[in-house]
Amino acid sequence: MSSDTLDTYEMTIGIECHVQLATATKLFSPADNDAREAEPNSKVHPIDYGLPGMLPVLNRHAVDLAIRAGKALNAEIARVSRFDRKHYFYPDLPSGYQITQMYQPTILAGYVDTVLEDGTPVHVRIHHAHIESDAGKLTHYSGYSLVDLNRAGTPLIEIVSEPDMHSPAEARAYVTELHRLMTYSGVSHGDLYHGNMRFDVNISVAPKGAKELGKRAEVKNLNSFRSVERAAQYEFERQVALLKKGERVVQETRGWNDDKGITTSQRSKEDAQDYRYMPDPDIPPIIVSDEEIEQIQADMPMLPHELRHILSEAGLDHAMIETALGICDASVRSFIAELATNLSGEQRRRILNWLIIDVQGRVSAGMDTWNNKHLQQKHLVDLAQMAIDDTVSSNGAVSILFEMLASGDAPLMIAEQKNLLQVSDESAIAEIVDDVLADPASKQSLDDIKAGKDKAIGYLVGQVMKRSQGKANPALAQKLIRQKL
Repeated sequence: MSSDTLDTYEMTIGIECHVQLATATKLFSPADNDAREAEPNSKVHPIDYGLPGMLPVLNRHAVDLAIRAGKALNAEIARVSRFDRKHYFYPDLPSGYQITQMYQPTILAGYVDTVLEDGTPVHVRIHHAHIESDAGKLTHYSGYSLVDLNRAGTPLIEIVSEPDMHSPAEARAYVTELHRLMTYSGVSHGDLYHGNMRFDVNISVAPKGAKELGKRAEVKNLNSFRSVERAAQYEFERQVALLKKGERVVQETRGWNDDKGITTSQRSKEDAQDYRYMPDPDIPPIIVSDEEIEQIQADMPMLPHELRHILSEAGLDHAMIETALGICDASVRSFIAELATNLSGEQRRRILNWLIIDVQGRVSAGMDTWNNKHLQQKHLVDLAQMAIDDTVSSNGAVSILFEMLASGDAPLMIAEQKNLLQVSDESAIAEIVDDVLADPASKQSLDDIKAGKDKAIGYLVGQVMKRSQGKANPALAQKLIRQKL
């Protein structure tokens, strides 16, 4: 997209996010809420089938999780909230209505703060978030469709943002932070592959400075951060192209084809749908006191913005902070935050690099796991000091690190067992240096160095390391070589 287009048009983005709550059972029935690997229609109860005479029983844990979500969203919790019936007829909704909170949601206005890669702050207001039950799933084939009601009755909160985002990057940053907030706080398992969080992205385009927003397209059911960013970019370009040709943008629902990287029209939304909302007569209002809310929110763990602040104060750059924020294990995140707060200087820098870049890098690649790691501050500090003092090499320190985290043994003991201690005795290394410099094989490197090709010293250092079986301190070896030259 040209800079001229970006100067002329502005996109506006609002996002609705459906979050599956991490309860054991469904919102109004005792059926198992985890159907990720289940056979179709195997996690269903007569209440989910909408059979006559079946009365819903509200899952209290779902309400508690919604109240925790409100804390993560910096939102006020309604002391009184109610459920409504949203009527529509579709095969995946046996009762003919969805139970939701149209008029009095549990979670009121809030906000989410995050940052872009260049440090630009992103502030997105939350209009509200309401509790509702999910519908089932339809799978379409040529000539027929199959209904799976495993998901019917699954407890959700739908988080509705204000249209505060104006770039695909902001949209991606927001949904990424939203995912962290919901998983850190234990509200959702956050399994994007199985649809634990799904994003509906509303995008409109208007000339810059326009007082009214353009017609919006709603791209439904996106399940990855990358898809949110790509769909927003595609819609911006599609709508701008229409406006440049003098055509109008149609308000509609669109689907996202991830393989082709395009959105496609699904149905028009020019006319407001009449869902005939009515209070649900079978479910009493949710009434919570200030004391109950405080108790439910009392044990909230460290949230993303808190960890981001701690690591930023410790001097970590954006990339390292983002990697640390991606650590799934809350106890590991807390341990890293403690190290960043308690330590300083070169020790802190080395230890955070090891844990965030080396260990988490392997975990992200699927090569390792944080499970059963022995995270002991003293051992990490001892290892960092050994590396600083050149008692072990940088590569040797990383090798010791993984052994230490797996076994819990002290770093010095591991270094001795693995023969990784460096020799820093000047006299011992000086003898090896003399032998290397006297070797006829070193003549070419010596001539290159005399000719100003300083990189040739690498060969000589390598020979010292070879003759010392890797035990010589390479920095000291290079220093002695330069002195003798």
